Amino acid sequence: MKALIALEDGTFFEGTSFTGKGETSGEIVFNTSMSGYQEVLTDPSYTGQIVTMTYPIIGSYGINDDDNESAKIHPPAMIMREYNAIPSNFRSTQTLADFLKNENILGIEGVDTRALTKHIREAGAMMCVISTEDLDSESLVSKAKNCESLVGRDLVKDITCSEPYGWTPNGPVPGSNFSSATHGKYKVACIDLGLKYNQLRLLTDRNCSVQVLPASTPAADILAMNPDGVFLSNGPGDPAAVEGVVETVQEILKHKPVFGICLGHQMLGLAYGGTSYKLKFGHRGSNQPVKDLSTGKIEITAQNHGFCVDLDSLNKDEVELTHVNLNDGSLEGMAHKKYSAFSVQHHPENAPGPHDSIYLFDRFIEAMR
Repeated sequence: MKALIALEDGTFFEGTSFTGKGETSGEIVFNTSMSGYQEVLTDPSYTGQIVTMTYPIIGSYGINDDDNESAKIHPPAMIMREYNAIPSNFRSTQTLADFLKNENILGIEGVDTRALTKHIREAGAMMCVISTEDLDSESLVSKAKNCESLVGRDLVKDITCSEPYGWTPNGPVPGSNFSSATHGKYKVACIDLGLKYNQLRLLTDRNCSVQVLPASTPAADILAMNPDGVFLSNGPGDPAAVEGVVETVQEILKHKPVFGICLGHQMLGLAYGGTSYKLKFGHRGSNQPVKDLSTGKIEITAQNHGFCVDLDSLNKDEVELTHVNLNDGSLEGMAHKKYSAFSVQHHPENAPGPHDSIYLFDRFIEAMR
């Protein structure tokens, strides 16, 4: 089934839908990972974004029941050069096409993803519309121009959990208090900005009792639980548009150790008095080089963000730069000199990989001792 991809700058690309008919919109971005498409699809950070995979063949190992990073698919569509409809993997329980069809998500193949990626790199990420129903390029470009930008939109309120829950090796446990079902030596309150499950798995593997809380939970309620530490998860969109979280973090900093990842890192940056800005085309993929300034080591990291904390907006007497992105020199990690708080822009939870930065979870455990 023919599909048309129209960008707001008037550019359009042709492809074929392997999941049936439909029309959807979002900010078009690209991901440079060779694998991990299931984790990408179920990462809440991709809310509102249409993902183009730069690796040419997607779907080779199917979908399994264990590698989901949330309860549903978040990108409204996925674009690829070629879809492999016959997976070869003993863990596979269904094809990528079936996985997408079950949630009415468009899968588009036959696209010149090399040209599309090059265009995004040169022109920047932008809004687009994909359709199998309206194949008039001018009509679709007009729709793309009228799409609401991700800048200034609070996407967290739409994807954060509605009720608190605990986490065990068997999955979520409903409830708002640390309980015997989530027993562990260290009590961690996790503010859900759009978290990935493997963050919770790694914390519980380290003897933590994890309580996941909606992003709107007041600081007083969190502190009343008397956690040993507070974890700020990843999440989608513009950090400056998220309501209430910065004020919550500013209060928690005075009392508890804090570890932030991705959007959680950005929330800390804003809580420190800094500002954020939108990157031209963002960092997305599992092969991004980052330098740990404390050791001098280069780490290969997984990333997914379109916004960044402005290093120059931070008070250097209070905030220390700990990690830097080697592709563009942007801020990748920081630590507060007064409070017990540190964060990174990338994803150390290695889902799907790599594992280079997993030590940061151990550092959080040390901070809570």
